[in-house]
Amino acid sequence: MTEQNAAAPAPPHRRHIEFDRLHNFRDLGGYRSADGRTVAWGALYRSDSLGKLAGAGAGADWDRFLGLGIRTVIDLRYPWEIEAKGRIPEPERFTYANLSIEHRPYDQAAIDPDVDPWRYLADRFAEVTEDGAEEIRRAIELIAAGPGPAVFHCTSGKDRTGLIAAFVLTLLDVSEEEVLADFALTELATARLTADWHAAHPGRTMRWPSYGRAPERILSLVLADLTARYGSPAEYLRARVGITPATTARLRERLLR
Repeated sequence: MTEQNAAAPAPPHRRHIEFDRLHNFRDLGGYRSADGRTVAWGALYRSDSLGKLAGAGAGADWDRFLGLGIRTVIDLRYPWEIEAKGRIPEPERFTYANLSIEHRPYDQAAIDPDVDPWRYLADRFAEVTEDGAEEIRRAIELIAAGPGPAVFHCTSGKDRTGLIAAFVLTLLDVSEEEVLADFALTELATARLTADWHAAHPGRTMRWPSYGRAPERILSLVLADLTARYGSPAEYLRARVGITPATTARLRERLLR
């Protein structure tokens, strides 16, 4: 084959997909499973609030989002957050589910700056793992069985979204090292997430200096807590959440290549 007739090289896969309004939209592809396969690119995404895709000036972002071919959207926020901030435009275009995995709201910007921030957040995650077990199961089942590609999101794409991402990658048998590294990638969006908070709350002072942070330490504590209580994160997903071997098999069939 001559150089002139050779096929053009495929574009590189991108972990971070750039939008003007979304700051934390990521492809979960490329992580390696213990069986040697890898998570497919372009099959599963995680994001901050897709409500940002609505309104004047969002047209380019909306077109970019539609170009990804996403068919399933899982919104992990409280219904009152959706009422206040909006949901994805035209939800009827998608298989859309609102599954609020967090049941005890708290204001991160108002957290006492003297508390251990990572232990504090890990304890909030622990509440979610217990309170939100049903919604966690439904979210994972929809990722496994709903039409793809799929995206799941909360407000910042950090805590609730980070927990679902960690559980999906765990079920795909991705190493804990890569699960933690994926969680920590939100740190690249912290400055923009913090700027958004200040723009939305011009009359307030942010008390907590760790707002928008997502170091590996938080999720490491969460996974260690689940191991201490259930034996492993995978056993938590089986025994407490109710993820069946059939769901795990469907998830792996859909997402691993």
